[in-house]
Amino acid sequence: MLPTSEASPLTTDNGAIDDAVRRAQQGDIAAFETIYHASAPAVYRLCRRMVGDDCEARELVQDVFVRAWEKLPTFRNQSALGTWLHRLAANLVIQHLRSAGRRATRFIEVDPDMSAPTRAVAIDSRLDADAAIARLPDGARSVLALHLEGYSHDEIAQMMGIAAGTARTQLFRARRALMHLLEA
Repeated sequence: MLPTSEASPLTTDNGAIDDAVRRAQQGDIAAFETIYHASAPAVYRLCRRMVGDDCEARELVQDVFVRAWEKLPTFRNQSALGTWLHRLAANLVIQHLRSAGRRATRFIEVDPDMSAPTRAVAIDSRLDADAAIARLPDGARSVLALHLEGYSHDEIAQMMGIAAGTARTQLFRARRALMHLLEA
């Protein structure tokens, strides 16, 4: 189960961060558990945005922290631990999407001839932003999630192994699709 608290010792006390990291790098499982509980909600939000599925996102969070435990000795404190974990999570999700053979697909436009009751149901289901984002193709959803997390087009392109222009195009299409999905 993922913690839901927004407050965390990792975001409020740099000394606590450094201490927990040092102890976890030396094999202290309790220190790593502290890191997990403090940062798992943010990692989950990123994974959820990128894959669009709660269950899959939860599994990916576990994978991220397994990878973090393995790679923690290489963490050199040159960036914030949260930034390091965020980048690790984004890379792992992108790798997951690639290995699953998922490729970005073209957007499917809503049928304008749809009956009024069917259209009303469709509009109701579109009100939830997370649900709308989950309906985006994998590539567009990943680009949008990374953009929302503050990555530049060039960083997104590098992480996803695509051209910066492709990242911009996917972001444009994702925004356009979201506007279409969320309009009432």
